[in-house]
Amino acid sequence: MIHFIVATHGPLAAALLESGRMVYGDLPGVHAVCLSEQAGIEGFRRDFCATLEAASADADGVLVLCDMQSGTPWNVACEVAFNPQTQPPVAVVAGVNLPMLLQNDEVMAASHVHHAAAQLIELTLPTLVQATPTESVQTDDF
Repeated sequence: MIHFIVATHGPLAAALLESGRMVYGDLPGVHAVCLSEQAGIEGFRRDFCATLEAASADADGVLVLCDMQSGTPWNVACEVAFNPQTQPPVAVVAGVNLPMLLQNDEVMAASHVHHAAAQLIELTLPTLVQATPTESVQTDDF
């Protein structure tokens, strides 16, 4: 089973989990860790490692969903993911959004975290759309 960490700048990770629970209900195996100005990078690193330890319990892998590539949450997650000593394996994806978070149940039963990461991206891409006006004809049928 794959567990998840949402790692972001500011309170976005906590807000995404709160919104996800409002829409979907309980999100088992999903954790949040937020980078705050007060804690700084080292505080985030400590929080991330503690969260990773919790998320790793009974997991075949941990998928970290970051807000953006190359920011502190991404960099800290990649340090852990690319360490060959890290167990269970960790994969890192950038661009977390609410649809991606809600798709986690589609991949959580996977046993290979890197396959789960690729599948989650594939599932999320169709949710990125631009609104366009449509013309509709009003009928008298109500």
